[in-house]
Amino acid sequence: MLARTVTHALVGLDARRVEVEAHLQRGVPAFTIVGLADRACQEAKERVRSGIASAELEWPVRRITVNLAPAGLRKEGSGFDLPIALALLAASRQIPADRLAGHAAIGELALDGRVRPVTGTLAAAEGAQRAGLTKLLCAVDSAHEAALAGVEPVPLRHLAEAVAYLRGESEQPPYVAPANGRPAGPAFPDLADVRGQERARRALEIAAAGSHNLLLGGPPGTGKTMLARRLPGILPPLSDDEALEVTRIHSVTGLLRPGHPLVTEPPFRAPHHSASAAAIVGGGPGPRPGEASLAHRDVLLLDELAEFVRPALEALHQPLEDGAVSVARAGGQAVFPARF
Repeated sequence: MLARTVTHALVGLDARRVEVEAHLQRGVPAFTIVGLADRACQEAKERVRSGIASAELEWPVRRITVNLAPAGLRKEGSGFDLPIALALLAASRQIPADRLAGHAAIGELALDGRVRPVTGTLAAAEGAQRAGLTKLLCAVDSAHEAALAGVEPVPLRHLAEAVAYLRGESEQPPYVAPANGRPAGPAFPDLADVRGQERARRALEIAAAGSHNLLLGGPPGTGKTMLARRLPGILPPLSDDEALEVTRIHSVTGLLRPGHPLVTEPPFRAPHHSASAAAIVGGGPGPRPGEASLAHRDVLLLDELAEFVRPALEALHQPLEDGAVSVARAGGQAVFPARF
């Protein structure tokens, strides 16, 4: 017995289509996941087993093989839990495979069957939209991200809700996107609070108007950091396309705040001077965006510039010239926007 469902793996900020194939056959009961899955993905075996039992569904006592195709693409994270569980239930004929075929899925399973949000849901929803899939099964807290991509989310609190929906026993009401909450009061310190410093204020205004880089120098206590932290407050608001671009980066890194489905305020970043080159421009086995990409469309403040390690400063040459960072690792290559 074989069944498939669709999910997506992240390569940088791009979502790659992954088919989750579940095959059941006679033999000594076992559960194997193949397809270049990392440790978090391999641990899905225990979460899926407990989640199916908690939903009062039947665990197939068969030899179970789950293949994550294409096998040459590295799969990372716990977002494969929900699609693996749904593929297993479809293969054991507990949910209709034909109804599952029109959906993509992403989400982590708790041991009690609850569906938890995962990072990168917006990118996965965009991948589903490009693949022609109109609905995404995901956690309730991730539904607003999926809606931003133009895909209809099916918000789930528990695996049992997904089963009831796919069996046709319950219908999900039309999804209504929540209002995008905004922080109370000004998001950044106001430049109007600064008295004096006419030349420095003029330099900030020119840098903001022309998207220029700015170097502030002087003795300690002259107000360099105070002025620099007020630069985002005089920048123009993000356009719709820019806000979606910034939201995609923050979704992949897990920095979206609850109640704020869309990043509408410029993402000011000020890393500590002990940050490594990988932390500044991105890296890791994935790889993942760094501070330069998290500050995309806004300000990257390097306070105490001379204290940063030389490799970190040298790594900023490419984003300063190109507005993007190309990170190559053994696990893959990714290009991150970094126009700060």
